[in-house]
Amino acid sequence: MVRPDGLAPYASKPEESRGRLYPEPEHPTRSAFQRDRDRIVHSTAFRRLTHKTQVFVYHEGDHYRTRLTHSLEVAQIARTISRALGLDEDLAETLALAHDLGHTPFGHAGEEALNAEMARFGGFSHNEQTLRILTRLERRYAEFDGLNLTWESLEGTVKHNGPLRGAGIERPVPPTIAEYDSCHPLALETFPSAEAQVAALADDIAYNNHDIDDGLRAGLFAVADLAGVPLVGPVFQGVASRYPGLEEPRLIHESIRRLIDRMVGDLIGETRRRLADSAIGSVDEVRALNAPIVDFSEEMLRNDRALKEFLFERMYRHHRVKRMSSKAHSVVHDLFALYLAEPERLPREWKELAAGPDEPRTARVAADYLAGMTDRFALDEHHRLFETHAQT
Repeated sequence: MVRPDGLAPYASKPEESRGRLYPEPEHPTRSAFQRDRDRIVHSTAFRRLTHKTQVFVYHEGDHYRTRLTHSLEVAQIARTISRALGLDEDLAETLALAHDLGHTPFGHAGEEALNAEMARFGGFSHNEQTLRILTRLERRYAEFDGLNLTWESLEGTVKHNGPLRGAGIERPVPPTIAEYDSCHPLALETFPSAEAQVAALADDIAYNNHDIDDGLRAGLFAVADLAGVPLVGPVFQGVASRYPGLEEPRLIHESIRRLIDRMVGDLIGETRRRLADSAIGSVDEVRALNAPIVDFSEEMLRNDRALKEFLFERMYRHHRVKRMSSKAHSVVHDLFALYLAEPERLPREWKELAAGPDEPRTARVAADYLAGMTDRFALDEHHRLFETHAQT
């Protein structure tokens, strides 16, 4: 049964939210999840995604995806899926827009580098960093640090990839998540809401397909190289057969929009089948399951794995990408080492939060500061601090 507002019984309901850490009166015209979304859109961390890249460093070109354009694409896909399934679109959009806030400059290469630098201080993960931003580092409101989002938005953010505690999970809960959970428990042992599961897979759909686009645009591989990739090759061939002589940019766009549509359609169909089989009647029943309720079919999962393997070999390990990654590692290493050894080099507001050289607290402050940098700012800071003839 679908409610008059279009929400299914298993959807998250804003009026049934478990609330915020710091109670606030409800808004007369916006739901709790709409307010969460708006707070993310207006945050400093969200604006910075404009100049944070996924694979290519910002100066490689203006047409490659950034973290911001990727997040918007994920949100669009998540809303489409959520509407088809009767889920709360605002919560799904909130989670889609928030999922990359904790990423460092220089994409995954920057995160790997910062994790290596932070290894003796507990490591670094973008998922934990996102929670730090949402609950601590955004300092805009008079009555609290962070954005004071609803329980459902924070739960979906930290459990982006599933439960953090329970059978078969050996990795400890990241310190920031564990500390927040101690005062506002996020049910870390369960799967998140269906909206959070949708946002996670919308992320998967977006970055896989748009990495194809960026990889082709950059010349890291050619359309012909995709012929043997399941689903991808046949879709490209189908478009080429239907439109003989179509110029390559149009061929790529037409193929990728069809690929996204096929993956979205498969996800909706498989999820509907699982919902019917399980007779789920509430969002708490979704959380109580021992497996995700939102997923691809087995065939699409195989196609997804094959595409990831292709991109790993032909794009992420390409010598141009590896060269950029190497530079990113150097920049992150140099900046972190300097801030850790000489915390007085940090800006005043960050320096006041740090302790002495080589102290865990200083390392955490340096990591927070570094993670918030855009690609361009990190490169400029590195040039200013390390280039012999740079003006300071």
